[in-house]
Amino acid sequence: MRDLDQAWPEGQQPAAHDAHPNQFALLTQRRFGPFFWTQFFGAGNDNLFKFAFTVMVTYQLSVSWLPPALAGLVIGALFILPFVLFSATSGQLSDKYEKTKMIRFVKNLEIVIMLIAAWGFIMANVPALLLCTFLMGLHSTLFGPVKYAYLPEVLGERELTGGNGMVEMGTFVAILLGNVAGGLLVAMPEVGAQSVAFACVAVAVAGRFTAARIPPVGATDPELKINWNPVTETWRNLKLAHGNIVVFRSLLGISWMWFFGAVFLSQFPSFAKEVLHGNEQVASLLLVVFSIGIGIGSLLCEMLSRRHVEIGLVPLGAIGMSIFAIDLYFASRSLPPSELMSLTAFLAQPAHWRVMADLMLLSLFAGLYSVPMYALIQLRSPATHRARIIAANNILNALFMIASALIAGALLSANVTIPQIFFLTGLANAVVALYIFLLVPEYLLRFAAWVLTHFVYRFKVRGEQNIPTSGAAILACNHVSFIDPVLLMGASPRPIRFIMDHRIFKLPVLGWLFRLAKAIPIAPKSEDPQAYEAALKAAVEVLKDGELLAIFPEGGITRDGTLQEFKGGIMKILEQQPVPVIPMALTNLWGSYFSRIELVGGKPTAMSKPFRRGLFNRVGLNVGEPLMASEVDPEALRERVKKLLV
Repeated sequence: MRDLDQAWPEGQQPAAHDAHPNQFALLTQRRFGPFFWTQFFGAGNDNLFKFAFTVMVTYQLSVSWLPPALAGLVIGALFILPFVLFSATSGQLSDKYEKTKMIRFVKNLEIVIMLIAAWGFIMANVPALLLCTFLMGLHSTLFGPVKYAYLPEVLGERELTGGNGMVEMGTFVAILLGNVAGGLLVAMPEVGAQSVAFACVAVAVAGRFTAARIPPVGATDPELKINWNPVTETWRNLKLAHGNIVVFRSLLGISWMWFFGAVFLSQFPSFAKEVLHGNEQVASLLLVVFSIGIGIGSLLCEMLSRRHVEIGLVPLGAIGMSIFAIDLYFASRSLPPSELMSLTAFLAQPAHWRVMADLMLLSLFAGLYSVPMYALIQLRSPATHRARIIAANNILNALFMIASALIAGALLSANVTIPQIFFLTGLANAVVALYIFLLVPEYLLRFAAWVLTHFVYRFKVRGEQNIPTSGAAILACNHVSFIDPVLLMGASPRPIRFIMDHRIFKLPVLGWLFRLAKAIPIAPKSEDPQAYEAALKAAVEVLKDGELLAIFPEGGITRDGTLQEFKGGIMKILEQQPVPVIPMALTNLWGSYFSRIELVGGKPTAMSKPFRRGLFNRVGLNVGEPLMASEVDPEALRERVKKLLV
């Protein structure tokens, strides 16, 4: 077998084969396992400390200037304030310095903060604990950019979704365990404060121990000059992120998810007491159900995406979030009033199981929504600016969460009920998601491709490692049906620009879909020479921009199922922009609903019998090894594709 590297320019080699069977195997590898546990201990300690402090101020201490009703709000605001103030600076530090050193510095800082907090708990010193709340927010602000910038440095494209899913799952499990541990420890008679103090320091030390095993990855922009002005740097980071419109709008999408989630998480105590008529254990159960749902959704992403960064899952997640947020309103709006129920009494009522199912599924779809967006941002952001773009994301997240609290508070002041807030949030989610997807059609296109390759066909790709994860290339494929481009979209980890017969754009739905995909219409040179030349010129520009270009060299959909002669248009493109060419062959697609197998009036036609071969019929895509531009001619390329059809 020839060496792939011979066909690819430096830095543009296709992704390697899977290094592990699934995302859980990453935990056994040094490049990921120690990092995962460092993140896990950090998230757990944040919440152990915050929840124990909140319970102590609410139930155990009498502080005239910090009444229990305001304690949770003040602690939450102090924790999130550093994200607004220092995210821009932390992004610069993460790009300038070696990431492993940054992680270890942050973990050292955590130990110092927790030693101060331990003294605060033992002495019941509320000002000291408030200071530690702010400092733990600073700790998380420093860790956020380096955390998400580290993953794409050590994980391949096919591992990124699974790695992010594991981190997201681990974060929410750590949040859950931290809250539970904080509540249980601080409530211990006589030794509660001492127990919390010991636990906070112990978890911080455990995090530093695991951080010591994270391998170095190097600095991405060591010559960067730090701008210490948070206002100007924040604005610069937002402009930097806006430079890639898909990335920027993905940042907005993630921030909206935090707005959405904050509405539910902030209302759990009141929702449990006033609507569900449950005690504190019921409120804790809601948090458990929500966390489990997020974890399951995050882990499902790798399986549902065929281990690629599959942003087609984002619209699916948005749909589920809206459906179950709205159903949560209907499930909870008419529950009869009662005395506060224990957990056992609450679970004994069937109506409450619908509430928990809605909450579980709502959070599950939130996991499907967020993980691919995080992976997309990591994949599409330049390595030298990645941490700063993630810092911009943290700033937007904080602002959206603050807006969430203000809007929810205003609605409650206007006598809007909690179920009604959930209903309005579900409707708003549908509107915001649709707006984002129309602004960035790639989400809808990938969603259509994902649905087609999972629910209409059983789609299997062989040789997918030959599809490049970066750099320009031409994908040359046989043309069997009207949905060939959608299938290629589903197989590629990156967006593809297509050259397509101009007549396809006249088809309902598919024509609209291909216009969204910015496909390049082409007409035969004999029919419209100007359109032909314009298409070739546009194709060259696509390759100059480092994108993937797909061509169907037969010039049209086959009318008898056989491979037709290849036209010479591809040679005109390669003469102006020599790039690698990847031969591809769609298999077992002839005879399906979208192919021209039926004869109507003596002419082959398509889309006349919807269930001609039933649902979930098997089709495939075989991807060959790349060819250098100098090796390509129409007949040789046709022979390569023909061999892939076997």
